[in-house]
Amino acid sequence: MVCPKCKHRNSEDARFCSNCGAPLQQDTTMSLSPIDVDVDVVEEAGGPQAELEPGQGLLVVQRGPVAGSKFLIDKDVTTVGRHPESDIFLDDVTVSRKHAHIQRRETAFSISDEGSLNGTYVNRRRVEDTELANGDELQIGKFKLVIYLGE
Repeated sequence: MVCPKCKHRNSEDARFCSNCGAPLQQDTTMSLSPIDVDVDVVEEAGGPQAELEPGQGLLVVQRGPVAGSKFLIDKDVTTVGRHPESDIFLDDVTVSRKHAHIQRRETAFSISDEGSLNGTYVNRRRVEDTELANGDELQIGKFKLVIYLGE
């Protein structure tokens, strides 16, 4: 990895330049398999939920370091956090390692906070555990996400 400040070559896993101490830009890692959605077709067909089966959800990152990323929610329990083994890995210090989990019961979804420091918000309201509806806005750390549910 090359330092943007002094151009010194550092090891690929370095977080700071060994020459000048400047922070090095790290790529973030995502978990879950992204789905390929043609945005124009989806918008004409009635939004992202038009592509989803009943019992599936789609989380779209609206704001944050990975804005535009999409995550398919199709398991009974999907973990969200800064821990690299989280199903949805949000790599930022504002996100707790085990921040929250999304639970699916047949075609209904809920989100539960795991005792995170900064909390979990649904439609700008801090929640411990709440049902999710199509189009709800989630705030996890500095990430703003929207959930779409299959009908």
